Amino acid sequence: MDNREMETRRLEMLAELERLGSMRAVAEVMHTTTSTVSQQLAVLAHEMGAPLFEPDGRRVRLTPYGRRLAEHAVTILAAVEAARRDLGPTAEPNGTVRVGGFQTAVSGSLLPVLRELSGSHPRVHVLVREHEPAEALGMLAADEVDLALVYDYNLSPAPPDPALAVTPLWRTRWGLGVPAEEAAACAGARTSPELFARFREREWIVNSRNTADEEVARRIGALADFTPHVTHRADSLDLVEELITAGLGVGLLPQDRPTTAGVRVVPLEDPAVYMRAYAVTRLGHRDWPPLALVIDRLTERAEAGAFPGRVAGG
Repeated sequence: MDNREMETRRLEMLAELERLGSMRAVAEVMHTTTSTVSQQLAVLAHEMGAPLFEPDGRRVRLTPYGRRLAEHAVTILAAVEAARRDLGPTAEPNGTVRVGGFQTAVSGSLLPVLRELSGSHPRVHVLVREHEPAEALGMLAADEVDLALVYDYNLSPAPPDPALAVTPLWRTRWGLGVPAEEAAACAGARTSPELFARFREREWIVNSRNTADEEVARRIGALADFTPHVTHRADSLDLVEELITAGLGVGLLPQDRPTTAGVRVVPLEDPAVYMRAYAVTRLGHRDWPPLALVIDRLTERAEAGAFPGRVAGG
């Protein structure tokens, strides 16, 4: 039993003494010994620097100091019990959850969950900040968010961090986005390196705020004995498509995401490329009821196949 719990227990003993008037009676209701009650109340009196009780025949009675502290004890104990009910693992979710995550996960996974929770759990509030994985994880470490929605790729896995609790959500296949009029150049390419080699002379488009997709492109390019010439960087997938349509390069795009008429996403095989999304919290925080509720809903949607980029029948 730590000191904070002992202090609360001492206050409970004092409140019971004021109610029952006997240390023996206090010991009985609190399932301890009379000597323990006497010792703990003596410690409480010493901590307060004032006498809290005095002999009254074979019983004891509270001093004015003791009666006043007993009044405070009732209020304090009620507040502690209310906090336990409100914050305990079985409590009704209630509170504000701060989320930092990448745009695809926020719009495709988190927002549908928030629309559902607004009706089923109106006491849960969620604050949303759009950030790439490194930014979101930095905010998590600084206690600026409670939940980070992040991603990596199977060919560029994020290093494990023992200080974090990671919940896998969903994964999606990625392919190579090329101008639609150049799709014929992909014919007959059986592997990802062979497909990449067809575009070794082209400029390449990668993310502007994360290096994971660039690392994937360089790894596959290395298997084809060339280094992709990265010239354009864009965070928005829509902008990546516009750059491809304008003939300014090629780049990685989700296979299941609908694209504009000017872009063709060619599947990557051997090796295949997957983006993997995760919900990340600080270790020990996962069971906080409102946070657990949000993560559980995200997980349920992912297990049901409702994840960003998923299309009907896909």
